[in-house]
Amino acid sequence: MPQTTINVSELARLLDEEHIHLIDVRTPVEFRSVHVPGSKNTPLDVIDPHSIVDRLGDERIVLICKQGGRGEKARQKFVDAGFDCAVNVEGGTAAWAAADFPVVRGKQSISLERQVRILAGMIVLVSSMLAMVWNAGFAGIAAFVGAGLMFAGISDTCGMAMILAKMPWNQVKDETCQVVSSARSA
Repeated sequence: MPQTTINVSELARLLDEEHIHLIDVRTPVEFRSVHVPGSKNTPLDVIDPHSIVDRLGDERIVLICKQGGRGEKARQKFVDAGFDCAVNVEGGTAAWAAADFPVVRGKQSISLERQVRILAGMIVLVSSMLAMVWNAGFAGIAAFVGAGLMFAGISDTCGMAMILAKMPWNQVKDETCQVVSSARSA
């Protein structure tokens, strides 16, 4: 059975001793704020294992995210596509930085997770206030947001985060983030 995960010490050794391709599967904004030197950014929602393997051949692919969850989802995409050449970094960039390995820091912004909490809290607050002073039907909005947050916790998939990730303020427009193309060649 092929290896599926490595720790940050193993990643450091691989970066020093071997030629690997380190792909960061976080959003471009997250990547821009902090990433492992030498990593390339291909967000999880656009990663295409066939395109990557076609371009890189048999070379080792290492996937990293913030804490390991999205990296594992990306690794599973490779497995589902029939490739066992990818491994996930346990603990992600958080573990890498905590181990005092070097990182590249760029423009800081409000994390997607915090944006979700701010927006969900605002919607619940406003809809609850409107339900109290104007029409009780507004309580349904608060209930809908609560159900969405509960679903996000159970499924580890947040629709609000996916929508917020597409917003203009969460897009990288400069060259501080190098995105590896995931479009398949025709």
